[in-house]
Amino acid sequence: MPHPNDPSLRSFIDVDPSSDFPIQNLPYGVFSTASNPTPRVGVAIGDYVLDLWELEQDSRLDVGPLGVFATPSLNSFMALGPKVWTKTRARISELLRADHPELRDNEELRSRALVPMREARLHMPFAVSGYTDFYSSKEHATNVGVMFRGKDNALQPNWLHMPIAYNGRASTVVVSGTKVKRPRGQLKPPNVELPSFGPCKRLDFELEMGVVIGQSSPMGGMLTESQAEEMIFGFVLLNDWSARDIQQWEYVPLGPFLAKAFATSISPWVVTREALEPFRLKGPEQQPVPLDYLKQTKPQNYDVELDVSLRAAGANAPTIISRTSFKYMYWSSVQQLMHHASSGCAMNVGDLLGSGTISGPEKNQRGSLLEISWNGTEPVELPGGARRSFLEDGDSLVMRGWCQGNGYRVGFGEVEGTILAAE
Repeated sequence: MPHPNDPSLRSFIDVDPSSDFPIQNLPYGVFSTASNPTPRVGVAIGDYVLDLWELEQDSRLDVGPLGVFATPSLNSFMALGPKVWTKTRARISELLRADHPELRDNEELRSRALVPMREARLHMPFAVSGYTDFYSSKEHATNVGVMFRGKDNALQPNWLHMPIAYNGRASTVVVSGTKVKRPRGQLKPPNVELPSFGPCKRLDFELEMGVVIGQSSPMGGMLTESQAEEMIFGFVLLNDWSARDIQQWEYVPLGPFLAKAFATSISPWVVTREALEPFRLKGPEQQPVPLDYLKQTKPQNYDVELDVSLRAAGANAPTIISRTSFKYMYWSSVQQLMHHASSGCAMNVGDLLGSGTISGPEKNQRGSLLEISWNGTEPVELPGGARRSFLEDGDSLVMRGWCQGNGYRVGFGEVEGTILAAE
């Protein structure tokens, strides 16, 4: 049987070369339709969603307990482990191949199992057990450090020795398309003696990738590189919305809290680690050499192209304000997971790890408005005369990501959010 990543594979479903969802991708998500409002698990293929519950009922997919795809999250499927993930992806690929008649020539099953994407409502793809946000782009950390501490003290002494992170709020992780209310909090500009309470005035985005953990680890244990890699089910696009003025006042001495707790948006499709395998590459050289428990023996970064579009309130069209790549991350997702568990912290199925803001070395590769506008001193010029240092009510932000193959792309779709006024 051909490997699901084989670039020569073609589906009997016509897929445009510019589509994010060719047969080489097969990302998982949760969807419902007007005719069947029960959320269930599906796979994206071109402009369709393949209903895995229909295939499971028809005995075309056998993953173990019947009904694993009839649930409103991927957690039950992820808990079955990497061997089942690999077997299932291979079987789905086989069913969708142009040279395989089983689904292609079964008109009755096709009519039940293939749902036009335009008719599908996409939901949160998995139940988030816990959420941790890292700070792993050297370019981003350096930019922020220069802004607030000066060039000579840009990186804190610990940054080059371990992946820095904080524990966020799983309860406010939402799927793409969910509107985000402007948060409220304590505000204290530098020129004011006492804080006040009110709506955030410096609302920002953070361009990130989210790592979806598909296996648990025991409390008190540690993880090797291979163990950590096998625990990663897949990746999503992630926007960790940030209230910069609330953060500035509250973060000393324990770090971000309410400034990051009000909303985190993710894309609805989880692109599997296996689908990204052809795009694996070595990350930046790490100096000093990491401690033994963080050392990697093989490339653990991925060449995922990313862009961010901003549609200002009242504007007709969005404008791309950033283009960068996931390949620039200094600390890899595997290193983040190894470090997370190194103290004995237990990991759970459905844990979400944010990569941290992804910025590249060039000015147009910055992954937040804080950097793009250089803390408000260089506002972004948009068509029609609009300018933005930070996000305003009614603004809409879209992040996209994809890996470009030879004649096909493995994409993530998009994560979108629109800002509503604070109540």
